[in-house]
Amino acid sequence: MVEDLRLDSLEGVGPVTTRKLSDAGVHNVMDLIVRGPVDISEITGMEKDTAEKIVNKARKHLVEGGLIAKDFISASELYKTRQSIGKITTGTNCLDTLFDGGIETKALTEVYGEFGCGKTQFAHTMSVMVQKSKEEGGLEGGVLYIDTENTFRPERIIQIAQAHEMDPEKILDNIIVARAYNSAHQTLILEEAGAIIEEHNVKLIVADSAVGLFRAEYLGRGTLSVRQQKLNHFVHLLVRIAETYDCAAIATNQVMASPDVFFGDPTRPIGGNVVAHTSTYRIYFKKSGKKRIARMVDSPHHPEQEVIFALGEAGVIDPEEAEKKTKKTTKKATTKKATKKVKESEVEATVEPEVETKVEATVEPEVETKVEATVEPEVDIIEDHGADITSDDF
Repeated sequence: MVEDLRLDSLEGVGPVTTRKLSDAGVHNVMDLIVRGPVDISEITGMEKDTAEKIVNKARKHLVEGGLIAKDFISASELYKTRQSIGKITTGTNCLDTLFDGGIETKALTEVYGEFGCGKTQFAHTMSVMVQKSKEEGGLEGGVLYIDTENTFRPERIIQIAQAHEMDPEKILDNIIVARAYNSAHQTLILEEAGAIIEEHNVKLIVADSAVGLFRAEYLGRGTLSVRQQKLNHFVHLLVRIAETYDCAAIATNQVMASPDVFFGDPTRPIGGNVVAHTSTYRIYFKKSGKKRIARMVDSPHHPEQEVIFALGEAGVIDPEEAEKKTKKTTKKATTKKATKKVKESEVEATVEPEVETKVEATVEPEVETKVEATVEPEVDIIEDHGADITSDDF
């Protein structure tokens, strides 16, 4: 299968064309499908007609190999293929209900919300859950984590893995982290991800966040059109990679407050219609005290509903588990208070007898003996002797 995906396996693609494509970051036949004829002509300097012919040959080659769907297919055949599509469990009953079993492969799932609502925690949790066996709801695959905000923490991955009774070292080894420093670098990482996906059997691609760098670099209305074009290229590239390589894609998104909303929630995701139309599933995370609410905003077949989840050591968890943990902590606190009271009573019982014995044994007997033995006899002798002297003189 690896030999069938080589560029020189296509008819009409010689050593010179292969070298041009390899230098531009196109390493196999799948990369031709992902990049498209327009992008191929721009990065290699080919004419558009030549690039279209090469891409069409690559598509036919993959169709014959059964790696991508045919051009024309009946709805019943499509339904059968949809039944066998891969899904990654979230590890919670509430979010699995929202996603109808888990995060789907060959689709882009966008999660947006304000800071602290659990977007990055959800991405960390899914990076662990995808490595579980298929019987446990995973895909036994690796992860490509594109970190644009420097929020990836391996310590958090270790906590989640230990909570799910998984080997932390193996989990970390199967996560490939790519730190993006600007929007161009972020797009370049995704363009050259084909070789990494095949080498590490990547089944989940995470972009956290997908729009943050574009938002920071392109400021003002004058650069809005350029920003949307660049962002459109990145998001569509992410979707094509997920469809071609049969992996799931998760993109977290930032939000802004819309000032023209007087009633209701003024929170709006960044990226406009470009991101909204490209995302297969769109989920809104929001805070609700210590708990979180996830709402399905847009989906081809899921109903628009809300579920409540929480955050814990195992990442995203059901609210029932969070309540159980709080009850355990309160029980521990009450037992500690009870032991403290017992210790205080023991101290009181030991201190009081010592004080009483010292006072009775030392202070009171000494005072009585001194008064009786020294003071009273001296007074009686002096009075009697004085009386005898005075009577003899007279």
